[in-house]
Amino acid sequence: MTVDWNGVRAEFPALANWTYLNTATYGQLSRRSTARVAEHFARRDERACSDFLSWFDDLDSVRDLAARLVHCERADIAFIQNASTALGWLLAGLDWKPGDRVVTLESEFPNNIYAPIVLGRRGIEFVETSWENFYRSIDERTRLVAISSSNYVTGFVPPLDEIGAFLRRRGVLFYVDGTQSVGALRLDVGRVQPDMLAVHGYKWLNSPDGAGFMYVKPALRKRLPPVVVGWRSHRDWRNVDNLHHGTPEFAEGAEKYEGGMLPFALLYAMQASLEFVFEIGPEAIEHRVLELAGHVRDVARELGGEPVSVNSAIVPVRFEGRDPSKLARALKEKRVLVAARHGLLRVSTHFYNNESDIEHLRTALTELL
Repeated sequence: MTVDWNGVRAEFPALANWTYLNTATYGQLSRRSTARVAEHFARRDERACSDFLSWFDDLDSVRDLAARLVHCERADIAFIQNASTALGWLLAGLDWKPGDRVVTLESEFPNNIYAPIVLGRRGIEFVETSWENFYRSIDERTRLVAISSSNYVTGFVPPLDEIGAFLRRRGVLFYVDGTQSVGALRLDVGRVQPDMLAVHGYKWLNSPDGAGFMYVKPALRKRLPPVVVGWRSHRDWRNVDNLHHGTPEFAEGAEKYEGGMLPFALLYAMQASLEFVFEIGPEAIEHRVLELAGHVRDVARELGGEPVSVNSAIVPVRFEGRDPSKLARALKEKRVLVAARHGLLRVSTHFYNNESDIEHLRTALTELL
């Protein structure tokens, strides 16, 4: 099927005024996502929230879409407000022992550095390693590996299938932050088999802040108790006329981690975004994103830059002797939005970008360099 990329682009009003090449920081909202939020609030006014239980039925449809996207079952999906919440639930729920180790990669997203460092108060060792030394860093004391599906600084896309198999053979838990690529690059939890995958939708899923989901492997659900406990923790929480009193009996599904009410308006927006992904096709999106990223690398090389990623939607570029933060600010003055991260000018393309965006980047960078 041929995709009308111009029609896709027209769904994102912000792109009419900006050359937007910064989805690794924020994705843009589509008209349909914004409309879905308005529809929810209009429905609240019309029905005075008398149908609030049906909102949860709607969100089960969102679970289905999220599960389809990462290739798992609805019961494996719980909604989260951000990836740090998912990682926090995991770290808080495990029975740690002094001397246990948590391993991550260098230049990781701060979530995967800050949270394990805090565990040091409990005698947990935290290790940051280069990719070259990654496998040698896993020893008999390693309890958990926490990494991103794509590195937010370098764009490096680790071989998650290979890592997952390696860790399973050693009984090491595997946490993946998919926020950095899911929605642009495909990810199959059936192949990777992480114990937990967290996806905050505000980047590549073009959703509002606060709309996200996590996959929790069934085997982990049996041993990971809910940290947040509320009225929806009991398995029969839909029986609102006679809610259970006493110790909650947790459901088997991942929704037992949610606890209470959910940000319905934000999740309706994410629903529209997920529907859009399947309307276009995840494979077509990935192909388009990587194609555009390849064009960015070509432009960077032509202008004397050194791209440092090869298989990612994130294209960090080193311009020798140039301050990337100053370059990013100067580009913003020209209404070209990119980012600066750790000495690199970071350009990130998504399916709503086009070749004209890259030409605008080329023209603006030529003037500045």
